[in-house]
Amino acid sequence: MPTIRPFRSVRPAEDKASSIAALPYDVYNRAEAKQEVLRNPLSFLKIDRAETQFPDDTDMYSQQVYDRARDTLCAMISDGSFIKDPEPCYYLYALTFAGRTQTGIVGCASIDDYLSGTIRRHEDTKEEKELDRIRHVDTLSAQTGPIFLTYRPRPELKQITENAKRAAPLYDFTAEDGVRHQVWKLEQKTEKITELFADIGHIYIADGHHRAASAVKAGLKRRHAYPEYTGDEEFNYFLSVLFPSDELKIYDYNRVVTGWNGHTSEELLSAVREHFDIREMPQPRHPQHKGEIAMYFCGTWYALTARPDLYTQDPVNDLDVSILQNVVLAPLFGIQDPRTDPRIRFVGGIRGLEELVRLADEGDENVAFAMYPTSMDELLSVADSGRLMPPKSTWFEPKLRSGLFIHLLSEEEKENQ
Repeated sequence: MPTIRPFRSVRPAEDKASSIAALPYDVYNRAEAKQEVLRNPLSFLKIDRAETQFPDDTDMYSQQVYDRARDTLCAMISDGSFIKDPEPCYYLYALTFAGRTQTGIVGCASIDDYLSGTIRRHEDTKEEKELDRIRHVDTLSAQTGPIFLTYRPRPELKQITENAKRAAPLYDFTAEDGVRHQVWKLEQKTEKITELFADIGHIYIADGHHRAASAVKAGLKRRHAYPEYTGDEEFNYFLSVLFPSDELKIYDYNRVVTGWNGHTSEELLSAVREHFDIREMPQPRHPQHKGEIAMYFCGTWYALTARPDLYTQDPVNDLDVSILQNVVLAPLFGIQDPRTDPRIRFVGGIRGLEELVRLADEGDENVAFAMYPTSMDELLSVADSGRLMPPKSTWFEPKLRSGLFIHLLSEEEKENQ
């Protein structure tokens, strides 16, 4: 029984939304983030990545960086760049990309639902990656990047969404990457939306596992600091956008491997043939169906089709990325832990096959693997089984923008900032 509730958002003034909205903080490296802030001084990256406001030799994890992020947010609220809505409400957030629109409901999810498994995940997290966002949330007393959640479609929620989109949006702009962003305020049907989510069974993290874990741990830290908490305080909830699963698209997440692990090219091809039907492709192309992997090897593209005996009706082991890992990358290339092995690089499918060729051609013993995308059904099945996918199994596009919605963690901050 998930608990989703409305909130009083801090959000951009209408004439500044397109300038403030920024891709998630972890999409950029430090140099790219700084260049983006120089190009666009209103970019939310100056809050999400406040080291962009310091010399390059500044420790990006020093407290002065987090303090600058807080001070910048307060200044932008004071000068009217951000406004605060007077009453809690839900919002709609629609993203249109490549002729497809996905529309989510913006609200706050319960950290208790995350802890109990009512909100289910499919990826593992690393504590060292969480610490930065925990400190960011704690210093700002605010969550600035929404968690990308999904749920199995509900007709009643779909109808509410479609009706609300008939009104004029608060924001409507197209970013430089071609993604159109639209936002509406949902001031009606608030109690009904809460009731419908409470009846939905389970909610799933689609993207943003580290942000979710960080938000939960920041909330638990506040519970420890305020042992008299009631559970209704804002720090018990985290900023989320919830999309029906049938509107989402997962792109391929591809692999490039460096080194043949002592094998010859003939030995590798022979070993791959033990588990796959192989045919040479005259032109590069993406895999056409589940079970097919495209391999770029020694300047030639091959289509690898997994043989039926590789499938065991296991929701994790039957993933294409698992089959590649278990019968190719580990036994042939010696990559036992893809999370830590420096010989493997992961390349989002949005970058295209050309990027795989470029990376593979950098070395004489590089091999690229283009994957068929993991499906939403596979993601939900893995999460429902309580299991985890291999790293880099899913790539979602388009990315949610940060800075369009900010969730302050207490009513006191809302009144005093």
